[in-house]
Amino acid sequence: MRKLILSVLLIIGFLCTQAQGGGTPIDGIVAVVGKSIIMRSDLEKHYNDYTAQYRTVENPDEIYCSILENLVYNKLMLHQADLDSIEISDEEVDYRLNSRIQYFLQQTGGDVKYIENYFHKSMTEIKKELREMMLEQALIDQVQSSITGDITITPSEVHQFASKIDPDSMPMVSTTYQFGEIVKIPPVSEEEINEVKERLNSYRERILRGEKIGGLARLYSDDPGSASKGGDLGFVERGTLYPEFEAAAFNLKSGEVSQIVQTQAGFHIIQMIERRGESIRVAHILIQPKPSTEEQVKAIMYLDSVRNIIISEKLSIEEAAKRFSEGSTRLNGGMVVNPYNSSLIFDRQSLEDATYTTINKLIPGEYSECVPFVNDDGVMGYRLIFLKERVSEHKANLVEDYDMIKNAALEQKKYDALEKWVLEKVKVTNIKVSEQYKDCPFVTKWQIP
Repeated sequence: MRKLILSVLLIIGFLCTQAQGGGTPIDGIVAVVGKSIIMRSDLEKHYNDYTAQYRTVENPDEIYCSILENLVYNKLMLHQADLDSIEISDEEVDYRLNSRIQYFLQQTGGDVKYIENYFHKSMTEIKKELREMMLEQALIDQVQSSITGDITITPSEVHQFASKIDPDSMPMVSTTYQFGEIVKIPPVSEEEINEVKERLNSYRERILRGEKIGGLARLYSDDPGSASKGGDLGFVERGTLYPEFEAAAFNLKSGEVSQIVQTQAGFHIIQMIERRGESIRVAHILIQPKPSTEEQVKAIMYLDSVRNIIISEKLSIEEAAKRFSEGSTRLNGGMVVNPYNSSLIFDRQSLEDATYTTINKLIPGEYSECVPFVNDDGVMGYRLIFLKERVSEHKANLVEDYDMIKNAALEQKKYDALEKWVLEKVKVTNIKVSEQYKDCPFVTKWQIP
């Protein structure tokens, strides 16, 4: 429960408390930690945040107790950060702040006005208030890291951890896959590139004559994420787009349309909609040059012959990728990395439908026929897919899921170390919790008068 409540407090807590507005704050100190105090009104605000997030609450008293415990825990961590004279750089705070703002923008489709109206504040005010929360969280993370950063776990500890879990309580693990690829990207002719540039220049001229970029983007843009939105990318922070795209976009004035910009994804024209400090809202039209039918046929024939060579010479995926693949996975022995967890393991949810359909027909050790695909930059290509391993749905066990259980054991060991540290600090820190919470089932036995 502690982690659940804590996530609510950190993700939306401070903003929603500011947005609640109505009502008179309830006075009264409910806890003291070192030189800091926690007011009853603070507790009420965080409770309101929780109920706004989860709508229904079955046991309000339990939620109040959990929120209060997390507030005391955070204050204790900040108290220790002060004692240790921990300092957090402005750069780190800015990075955390920008990441959180970007998260809010993604959740609202880049609609800054919606965010401002919801919280009844300007984006400048939101950032100012959020920055303090980001600083506090960075300090808490630093203290926790000083306690758990050097903790490791041995195989015997992993086995001991697993042995204490009832086999019937082990979670089900979904079917997972590990796969590699041999990639061929058909080349694009200069004629095709010139044609793309001519098309973009014609769209640019139409925009300069007064036509809306939105209508053109819906009709002609190859960016699936923004075409339906009229090419609008919403507000984005510096450092989130292709460098060439950003260099052009951040130099535009309101309403101005860029010259043609080339990135890994293709060719763009960009129009500035609005700029707010280091955030910009732009719309663009992306055209991706397509290889000719002849080049596509050549790529297919190439991979067909490569497949025959791999099978006849019994090449490993590493050898085959090194000799024949043009994809970025060539540097990873041909194996595809899951972008969601940076591992080689995929479940059904992390696979595109087309990829899953191909993989699901293979047996481990088998190569698919040549199939079309689009890489991370939106570039069309062809590939052979190699299924290295499939692990069917099963209850977690040490043989097939050692890494997963090891991570769980390590997290438990870190949690135990934090709890032990907290118990020691309670003995030497001025911590008082109001007597009205004496019946709370606190994880830590805070000092109650």
